[in-house]
Amino acid sequence: MNTSGRRKLQAVSAESYVVSAGQRTQSSLRGLLFGEPSVTIPSVPKPFLETKLKPPPPILTADLFPKLDGMLIDLLHSLAPEDWEKQTVSPKWKVKDVAAHLLDTSLRGVSIGRDGYVAESPASNSPTDLAAFINRLNGEGVNVYRRLSPPVLIRLVEVAAKSLAEYHTSRDPYTTAPYGVSWAGEEKSPNWFDTAREFTERWHHQQQIRLAVNQPGIMTRELYHPVLDCFLRALPFTYRNFSAKTGTLLQFTISGECGGIWYLYRNNEVWQLVEAPIGTVASETTIPQEIAWRIFTKGIDREFALAQVKVSGDATLGLEVLRMVSIVA
Repeated sequence: MNTSGRRKLQAVSAESYVVSAGQRTQSSLRGLLFGEPSVTIPSVPKPFLETKLKPPPPILTADLFPKLDGMLIDLLHSLAPEDWEKQTVSPKWKVKDVAAHLLDTSLRGVSIGRDGYVAESPASNSPTDLAAFINRLNGEGVNVYRRLSPPVLIRLVEVAAKSLAEYHTSRDPYTTAPYGVSWAGEEKSPNWFDTAREFTERWHHQQQIRLAVNQPGIMTRELYHPVLDCFLRALPFTYRNFSAKTGTLLQFTISGECGGIWYLYRNNEVWQLVEAPIGTVASETTIPQEIAWRIFTKGIDREFALAQVKVSGDATLGLEVLRMVSIVA
């Protein structure tokens, strides 16, 4: 495929939500993407084509951090000594490793974002170098902080989470973040998208712990629906190599009280998320909310997921969503 063809396959960027310089209320601060172990960062395409179709609204999550983090601290306090070494759905991480990772990324996020302190950088911005860099940082952070006693680790997580929440609250959600949300295929993203991405990180890591120790609690519409909404912003990037005629509409339903319906529309050789359905649905995919987060964070076997997912219409188009990864992994 030539360069022109590749550009036409690019998804629609959430950068359309970024306001002009004259509308900004404060300068944007710096942040950093943090991901799972064994990270692979996809190549990010050129700026996406703009259309006149109405995209879904921004996801504003900064005010939810304190509640989510408070529930994390309560959860960690409730753990028995043996719970800390239970395996999570992340193959390389046990419960204590996940808690250590949450501490590490909170501290790094505040240091870089709030304080503008960058101790080191990757050798280059290539996907390979960035992946190696993030993998090393994640591994080093977990190795250091898992050495701490649970009481010390909990206290540090509490302090760091509070500082990170304050930082995200301080940002103007509509100015440009210093880093794009790479799993959505963006070179540039508004702050609200970067903050929502961080919220999904903190939600799904806490959910990993809860699943490992059999303690429910955060799969509520208030907390989980914004996570799903953010995860599904990766749909245009996931479908970028699927060709379809203009007017093709795909529907994705997450069943359950925390879920909803999302629409992906083919417009002038570009896939775009749209707020309302347009035309006839070519395929409809329904995913139970209980497994949706695990599908999009590589926390479930594909065959196990397939047995619980329903598709009507074009199954090839409808099932491609199971390959979507909404984390840096």
